Amino acid sequence: MDYESLDSMPYYKDCAPMVENLGYKLVELRVVPGKGTVKINAVIASKDPAVDIGVNDCSKVHHALLPHLESILGTEDTYMELTSPGMERNIKNAAEFAVFIGRDVRVWDKTVTDWVGGKIISADDKTVILEKDGENHTFSFENIAKAKFIHL
Repeated sequence: MDYESLDSMPYYKDCAPMVENLGYKLVELRVVPGKGTVKINAVIASKDPAVDIGVNDCSKVHHALLPHLESILGTEDTYMELTSPGMERNIKNAAEFAVFIGRDVRVWDKTVTDWVGGKIISADDKTVILEKDGENHTFSFENIAKAKFIHL
């Protein structure tokens, strides 16, 4: 699995502090210029891994983030979709592990060719540590083929 710093996403550094001040974490931000319109896709998560994101949360962030991005982009011709990570999110970027500390996930470990699950304890730019049954297990991102939330 590849690690791409969240700060390397265009406009992420400009928007993440605003989302944090509203009580959420910015997981993903994509700004795609199109024919006359700029399409924005954003994903937010709760700072508390036990709390799910609802429609009101998305609306709150949408109302603050859209004008901010329009100001930065210099256009009001935008379309923005803002969502929660979902109950069974596929983790697309290894940098997301740090955002989801405290969440239960499963990773496909290429060294054992099987899913391994646990709660994210910590993550850096090379590894993630999952806790399962009181034991910590460290996984190198290069050995993770895919990862997703565990939905109970």
